[in-house]
Amino acid sequence: MAPTIKEGQNAELHRTIWRSANDLRGSVDCWDFKSYMLGMLFYRFISENLIAYINAGEYKAGDAVIQLPPDLFFGTTIATYIVVPKKSKSHNAVRFIDASAEFEHTSNKNKLTAANQQKSLDAFTDREDIEHFARLVPAGDISENAYNIAVSSYVEQEDTREIVDITALNVEIARIFARQSELRAAINAIVVDLEGVKS
Repeated sequence: MAPTIKEGQNAELHRTIWRSANDLRGSVDCWDFKSYMLGMLFYRFISENLIAYINAGEYKAGDAVIQLPPDLFFGTTIATYIVVPKKSKSHNAVRFIDASAEFEHTSNKNKLTAANQQKSLDAFTDREDIEHFARLVPAGDISENAYNIAVSSYVEQEDTREIVDITALNVEIARIFARQSELRAAINAIVVDLEGVKS
């Protein structure tokens, strides 16, 4: 049975590949060259699968803006932002992460520890809103905010100021005023007594 055109083309392709590989190996022994090529193919297989894995994670994680602490880098004391762009997004929302408090102060610089880095990475990949730390913002909200991508515009910082009980404060002020009046009256009485002694 005569070979088909497709079979003939495949055979010619195999011969061409074999000639190219044979020319490429030069004076290298066939077995050594085969071991080298198999290793290269194996590394390529690993590389392509690793890239596919990373790309899948990136696709799931999407776009982000991360605010880092101030005074991290030599020559600048201002806060630094990391913008993570993404071509193939699964949605049009942007992840904002406020990692400005995630640092340890060492000597005269701030430093991101492994725990600080992991917290930011987890917030980036988990896509969960975390109060005062991370928030997923729809593109429409960013558009309405004139495309401002400052993290502080979307992630509210925690209010660490002391909570003041106004009612209790007013009671304390009234007590102080009453005590002040008592002391003033006592002082006036002492002054009257002293003036009486002098006369």
